[in-house]
Parts: sequence; C-alpha cells; structure tokens
Amino acid sequence: MPLTEWLPDDLMQQLAAENNLSETAFFVTTGENEYDIRWFTPEFEIDLCGHATLASAFVIFQELNLLADTINFTCKSGQLVVKRKGKLIEMNFPSRPPQRIESIDENLLLGINLPPKEVLKSRDFFLVYDTEEEVRNIVPDFRYLNQVDAIGVIITAPGKEVDFVSRFFVPNSVIGEDPVTGSAHCNLIPYWSNRLGKNVLTAKQISSRGGMLFCELQDDRVLMAGEGILYMKGEAPLPPEGGS
Repeated sequence: MPLTEWLPDDLMQQLAAENNLSETAFFVTTGENEYDIRWFTPEFEIDLCGHATLASAFVIFQELNLLADTINFTCKSGQLVVKRKGKLIEMNFPSRPPQRIESIDENLLLGINLPPKEVLKSRDFFLVYDTEEEVRNIVPDFRYLNQVDAIGVIITAPGKEVDFVSRFFVPNSVIGEDPVTGSAHCNLIPYWSNRLGKNVLTAKQISSRGGMLFCELQDDRVLMAGEGILYMKGEAPLPPEGGS
C-alpha cells in the first residue's frame, strides 16, 4: 500500500487485518529511488518479509512507473536493495544462518507429525528432513504449534528438481501456512549453501500455491529473485477523523 506519509500504527494494523493476507506492506517515499517500508501480518508488525517486498517493488516499477532499475528500502532489519533484472525482481536481504539449539520445545515436535533429522533456530524454528516427500506430507497440528514461542516454523529438505524445498508454518495466526516466505530463505540459503557446497541455488516453497526462487549467497547477504504478477487493484478509504 503506497502512502504519502505514515498512518497511525493501529490503523495500518487494522488495514492488514482487513486484507487478511500473510503480510501487508506499507511504504513511503523518502528520496529518489528511496523508500521506508513496514510489514504487518493480520495480527502484528513483522521485522522482515520477502514476498511483500517483492510486491512493493513490483508496484513501484510497474504502477508508479519508476524508470530506475534499483530500489533502496529502509526497514527495521536495515537496508534492503531490490533490482529489476528482466522479468525477475531480485532482493538483497541479510543472511541469518540457523543455529543448533540445546533444548527442543516438546510442543514443536508434537505439532509436526514426523520427527525431523535436525532442529535449528534463527528467528524461526528450522526443521530438516531427508526427502521432499516428507516435507510435502507433513500435516501440522496447531493445537501444539500455537504453544511454540516463535514467529514461524520452517521445514525443509533436498529437492528433486531444485536444490531444496521448504514450507513455512505460522503459529497463533490466521495464516496457518504461508505460501512463499522470503524471510525464511534468509535462513534456508546459507544453510543449504553450506551443506551443498554451492553459492547459487534454486528453491521451491511447496505450499498449496507454491513458489519458485532463484537464490545466491554473497558473504553475509542473500539474493533471492522471483516474478511479480498484477492480481488486483483497490483503494482503501481512510475512516473519518475519530472513526474506526
């Protein structure tokens, strides 16, 4: 949602709840090719989001007619550079390698119907499996996952036609399972780059909608690229002063 100036936080939260999507992005122009960006789930503001950033860049390029091929976003996680490369939009995000943890929340294991081979954590829990079929067949039980203290739960495995596949579950949320999760790939790219011994990778998030990502690890940054497609346009009239 392009803004000329920031709305009150509670109003942006209400708009995100009304949209009822995984995240709603709001951005404000701060200079030439420069924007501040924030993301809200239907329940709370989040510190980093990939697909809503790609969508914002798509809107700026295609609908706001930016002629330049580079956008600089500023957010709570620092600077995010987005570039137009043909049909693809490439995002430059911070790398967040997941780390081993000493103890595992029992509710996490009860909430996933298949024991993982490995459990790590960054912002989100990170569960590793042997095969793509295992990741596809997992059925989350949110009676238990909703008791897990984390924004999200990543499950991943080597892919059959890509380097790795993943899914992303969101406890205590109307979202349930996110279709494509850029922030999760801040964990996934460094993990699989190290494990596979390569810096350029292909990935697929195998949610019911699914999404393909072209990835690269560059030191402490990750590049991920995908396509944007216009689905719908709309307007959100602001409530009258004093209204809700």
